[in-house]
Amino acid sequence: MRIADKMGYDQVTSNLAKNRSDMSDLQNQAATQKRVTKPSDDPLAATRVLQTRTEISGGQQYLKSIAQAKAFIEYSEQSLGDMSEVLVRAKELAIASANDASTNSNSRAATAAEIDQLYQQAIQVGNRKLADRFLFGGFRTTQAPFDYEANYRGDTGEIQISIQKEGSLALNVPGSRVFLGRDDKAPATAGSGPSPLVPESSSESDVRGPASLPGTSASLKIPDGQRPSEINSQAPSAKPKVGLNIFQVLRDLSTGLKADDKEAIQESLDKIDGAVEQVILERAKLGARASTLNSATESLQKEQVDTKALKSSLEDADTFELVSDLNKTENTLKASLQTSGKLIQPSLLDFLR
Repeated sequence: MRIADKMGYDQVTSNLAKNRSDMSDLQNQAATQKRVTKPSDDPLAATRVLQTRTEISGGQQYLKSIAQAKAFIEYSEQSLGDMSEVLVRAKELAIASANDASTNSNSRAATAAEIDQLYQQAIQVGNRKLADRFLFGGFRTTQAPFDYEANYRGDTGEIQISIQKEGSLALNVPGSRVFLGRDDKAPATAGSGPSPLVPESSSESDVRGPASLPGTSASLKIPDGQRPSEINSQAPSAKPKVGLNIFQVLRDLSTGLKADDKEAIQESLDKIDGAVEQVILERAKLGARASTLNSATESLQKEQVDTKALKSSLEDADTFELVSDLNKTENTLKASLQTSGKLIQPSLLDFLR
C-alpha cells in the first residue's frame, strides 16, 4: 500500500490535535479539581450531580426554616414558663390570704394589688412577639392578640412549616387555647344523650329491623344484638373542649381579695391549679415539637453529608490519577512532536536526491 505524503501529514496533525485536546482536558480538570465540568464529560454523572445539587439546596432551605421555627417555639415555651411562674406566685398569695390567722382585710387588699400586677404581667406574656410576629395570635401575627381587658383578637390557626419533604409541624400555639381554655379544633367526644336516629320511645323490638327516618325513604340498619343504649353511647357530641380562662381566674381572685371573701379565695386555689396544669400541658407540647425539630435537624444534616459525599464521588477528580494522566499525556505529546518533525521534514528535493 502506497502512503502518500499528504496521508502522513494528515495523520500527524490528527494525532497532535488529539494529544493537545487530551492535554487541555486534563489541565482543565487540574485547575478545577472537577472530573465533570459539562454534560458531555459524563452524561449520566452530570445528571446525578444536578440532582444532588438540588437535594443539597433543598436541605439547606429546610435547615434554615427549622432554625427559625426552633427559635419561635423555644421562645414560646419560655413565655409559657413565665406564665407558670405568674400562676405559682398567685397561688402562694392566695394560700397566704386564705388564712385568717395571718391576714386581714387590709392585707388582702394589698395582696389584691399584687394580683392585679400579675394580671397585667400575664397580659404582657400573651402579647409577646419574636421579631415582628406575635407568638399567640394564631394566623394574625401582626397585631397584639390580647387587649388590657383580656379580649382575644387572634384566631385559632396553627402555622404549619415544612421540616422535610413530606413532613410539616405546627409552629405556634393559639392564645385562645392556652390562655382562655378554648379548643375549637378538639375532636368531639362520645355523648350520653339520646340518639337523634332512634326515638326514646322505641323499644328494642322496634329497632332491630329496618327503621325509616321521618320525611325520607332511607332506612337505618341496626346490627343484630346491638341495643339502643349502645347506639346512644356512640352518638358524638359537638361541644368543644373547654378549659380555664386564666385571666378570669386572676380577676376572680383579685375580686375575692378586695371583697375580703374567704370562700372565693379558697375556690380560686383549685382553679389556679387547673390553670397551671393547662399551661404545663401546652408547654409540654411545645417541648415535644422542639424535640421533633432537633431530630429533623440531625436527620437533614446527615442527609446533607451523604449527598455531598455522593456528589463528590461523581464530580470531583482523583488528584493522584489526574497527575499521573497529566504526566503521561505530556510525555505522549512530546513524543508525537518529535516523531512528527522527523516524518514531515523531507521535501521533494530530498526524495529526488
